[in-house]
Amino acid sequence: MAIAEYSELDGLALADLVHKGDVSAAELAEEAINRIENHNPALNAVVTKLYDVGRAAAQNPVEGPFKGVPFLLKDILGDLKGVETRSGSRFITGMPAAQDATLTKRFKAAGVSILGKTNVPELGLLPVTESALYGAAHNPWNLDYSTGGSSGGSAAAVAAGLVPLAHANDGGGSIRIPAACCGLVGMKPTRARNPLGPLLGDVMGGLIQEHVVSRSVRDSAAMLDCTSGPEAGDPYFAPAPERPFLDEVNREPGSLHIAFSTADLEGKKLDPECVRAIEENAKLLESLGHIVEEAAPPIPMEIMSGAFMTVWASGLAAGIDAFAMATGTTPSDNELEGLTYGLYEVGKTITASQYQQAIGGFQMLGREMAKFHQTYDIWMTTTLGAPPLALGSVDTSNRDPIGAFEPIINYVPFTAIENATGQPAMSLPLHWTQSGLPVGVMFAAGFGEEGLLYRLAGQLEKAKPWANKRPAVWN
Repeated sequence: MAIAEYSELDGLALADLVHKGDVSAAELAEEAINRIENHNPALNAVVTKLYDVGRAAAQNPVEGPFKGVPFLLKDILGDLKGVETRSGSRFITGMPAAQDATLTKRFKAAGVSILGKTNVPELGLLPVTESALYGAAHNPWNLDYSTGGSSGGSAAAVAAGLVPLAHANDGGGSIRIPAACCGLVGMKPTRARNPLGPLLGDVMGGLIQEHVVSRSVRDSAAMLDCTSGPEAGDPYFAPAPERPFLDEVNREPGSLHIAFSTADLEGKKLDPECVRAIEENAKLLESLGHIVEEAAPPIPMEIMSGAFMTVWASGLAAGIDAFAMATGTTPSDNELEGLTYGLYEVGKTITASQYQQAIGGFQMLGREMAKFHQTYDIWMTTTLGAPPLALGSVDTSNRDPIGAFEPIINYVPFTAIENATGQPAMSLPLHWTQSGLPVGVMFAAGFGEEGLLYRLAGQLEKAKPWANKRPAVWN
């Protein structure tokens, strides 16, 4: 039985059909599988097919809010027992997961049917998804353009209507960047809102947070209700929310004090399309009763950039060395991409003192952002400094990290700040270029304030709906 409206409905709406008995979870699984088979050759979004796993789950779906909803795990941290998590790397192989990640267990408890794993750049290093292992993921709005990264495969799959939402994680923008490039909702939660167990307490000093990309605000909120909260042994955890996140979506945000920026924090103007997106949405926010003015937090970018690279490179080296130790292998530039190996070599030179100083830098930045949010409820920017990049813009074979990152330094001016400070931030699909590429608008709030972001996002989704916008690859 074909379900004509499958791609038109978000995850909660599909689950409602299952709950009411109008369709079965097995039928939804087959709808998703058919779409993956039809569109994945063009998108290269799904890199590991787990149809038998998903079909088995759909035969006896869990009674959760997302009962029977087709779902995809990301090939970074998306551990599923018996399946490899390769993180997009030729080096990472031969170790099927011994157990589900805590987040995977919580996804399952929400009711989803897991049908596969999605494409990523090697070890999640880049804001593009083009690895030597898997090849490039293609943006469904224009196949010649990047999906963003590192959750690029998840974003392509959701944007093209293969599944309504999919797993994503974010260590420097990797939920929000693909959401922006593919016209989706992407929330990076507050640090430690979702657990990283059972094997990890935090990653890279708390830079990395997990959640999903989705087409609707309410799917994002409802899934965070399903997955958030500490597990025993977590080193720290986010403050408890005032109410369920799903309840926030339809609550009025009130009149907020919103700062916006049309330049990066070093004063360089963003791409004209990004400036246009900010100016148009600033006017919309004013019309909705908010107080809007141009302002930016006093973040010294030399401290931010130096600390981020120190933590990122040393964290990469630690991860590669841990896998090598567990498997008795030796990292080499034959199995790691040039950029990865170059950054790995940098990471091995970082001292404990340098790492501790970098963490101290993050904490200083967190205090600066906290002061800023005592004046401004929200900081609005575009998620990226320019519309999506063309595929091939980054040379992943370049072993010089400075040279390899040069083309994208101005492309990602904002997203890593919220990873460093731990605060939540959300990308919303509120602008498209004249050529039809999405431009995400990002909203950051104070630590623990996902509820405020969901209230504002719910208001904007009604005021400037995006549900009827369709990419070239769809259904």
